[in-house]
Amino acid sequence: MRGVGTRAWLRLMGALLLPLVSMAIVPFYDTSEPRYAEIARLMAQSGDWITPWFSPGVPFWGKPPLSFWAQALCMRLFGFTEFAARLPAWICLLLSDGILIAGLRPMKGLRVAVLAATIYSTCTLVYICSGAVLTDPFLALGTTLSLVSFAAAVHGRIAPAEAQAPARPPLSGASGKSARHWRPYGFFIGIGIGLLAKGPLAAVLIFAPILTWHALNRKTVSLRAALPWGKGLLLAAGLSLPWYVLAELRTPGFLNYFIVGEHFRRFLDPGWTGDLYGSAHQRAHGTIWLYWLLATFPWGLWALAILAGAFRSPGLRAALKKTARDPLFGYWLAAALSAPVFFTFSSNILWTYVLPSLAGFSVLIAISAAELDSRPGRGGTALSAAAAIVPACVLAFSAIVCASPDLLNTERGLVRYAMRQHGPALALLYFSELPFSARFYSAGQARRITEGELGKALECSSSFFLAVPKQSRKIVSDMLREPLGELYANKRYILIKIPGPKSCGGHIAGKRMLAKAAASAG
Repeated sequence: MRGVGTRAWLRLMGALLLPLVSMAIVPFYDTSEPRYAEIARLMAQSGDWITPWFSPGVPFWGKPPLSFWAQALCMRLFGFTEFAARLPAWICLLLSDGILIAGLRPMKGLRVAVLAATIYSTCTLVYICSGAVLTDPFLALGTTLSLVSFAAAVHGRIAPAEAQAPARPPLSGASGKSARHWRPYGFFIGIGIGLLAKGPLAAVLIFAPILTWHALNRKTVSLRAALPWGKGLLLAAGLSLPWYVLAELRTPGFLNYFIVGEHFRRFLDPGWTGDLYGSAHQRAHGTIWLYWLLATFPWGLWALAILAGAFRSPGLRAALKKTARDPLFGYWLAAALSAPVFFTFSSNILWTYVLPSLAGFSVLIAISAAELDSRPGRGGTALSAAAAIVPACVLAFSAIVCASPDLLNTERGLVRYAMRQHGPALALLYFSELPFSARFYSAGQARRITEGELGKALECSSSFFLAVPKQSRKIVSDMLREPLGELYANKRYILIKIPGPKSCGGHIAGKRMLAKAAASAG
């Protein structure tokens, strides 16, 4: 097996650095990114590090706070920008790649370790999530740490006849002692991270491949002896449980909604209407596998092509058989399939749910690719081409959006236009619905106003800006009894200015009435 050349490192560096461009130039577009960014902004602004707030006075019980902590901290350090809010997800990618390299190097050699990190980084879902304001990168960080730590811990306990020879001499001295400690305790730190990132679902996704593999390999290794379960579980509990207790004490009802609603009813009840912060995403059973194929692109198609080719090529069959003889092959396969299998019979799903499975998938592809790449040059070129597909496509999309941001459902341009005209002196109201991106870009100043409240505001108020949905032009025009004077338009809204009636009983009184109407509606 060849060593790690410059090309391999350049592939990985490109996969890691290119997301920074998109993170800086692409605006937040509704709904997920600006919703989570606004929650983090409120946390940074209020200094409340226990309860994430969906809006002032409304707690957000849908997710634990780890991602919001990181995003709020970055906003405090670097400002309330898209880049600052997205930076923690990118750091999660760096840490996940570091875990893959550090954990796989003693087992499979540096070349396979770097290749696995590259494949992981250039899977479509991983690459997109690495530059997005989401909770899922933190869950994937926790599950990756646990799964790789477990593999590293049991690898040395597998019978020598079964285990492959290490690619380099065993670690010794201080570094060896450090490695022996991070492997078992890294497993429990990963559980703690998962519990703070997504909740008990993290433990399910971590233990499912372990128990599956162990059930098929009982004679290979003892789970009881593999890890320090007592101290480790105390460590995981110590990292996560204090926040759960404080969250329930601070806003009673959190545990019932989050544990029962988000972890059981969301997945078992297709018509669940208890979601306080969005709507159910009903899909046909089995849709998760289509999501898995999209999430793993282009490597999922590469794997399917290799499997199909193995029916006709003896060389491919021999390489795949050699890969399957790896003592941990079943473990990585279970890790790659556990999430899609778990969500197969759930109809309320998103494609991000397969993210925790992509680390195990990447390890499998890396091991297989290393076996297939026996001829210098040819395999490296194909791998480089495959690894470049997703970064190139995302970079091109980002350039298009940077040039024409209003192609997306984002309110950045409209809000900035209104703020440039008169700053915060004039209120900015959104008719009927208030998009999350408008909340973030206006720093919470934009408000929603209903048709009834707008009628009152038109009778007696100071001047204000009104963002009108394009499909509601006629309604507002009829209320004004004149055509709308468009100042700015984006994909969904047009911006008009309401001058305010001269007969209003005083500017201050009118402004108070407008603020009261907007507050009651928003």
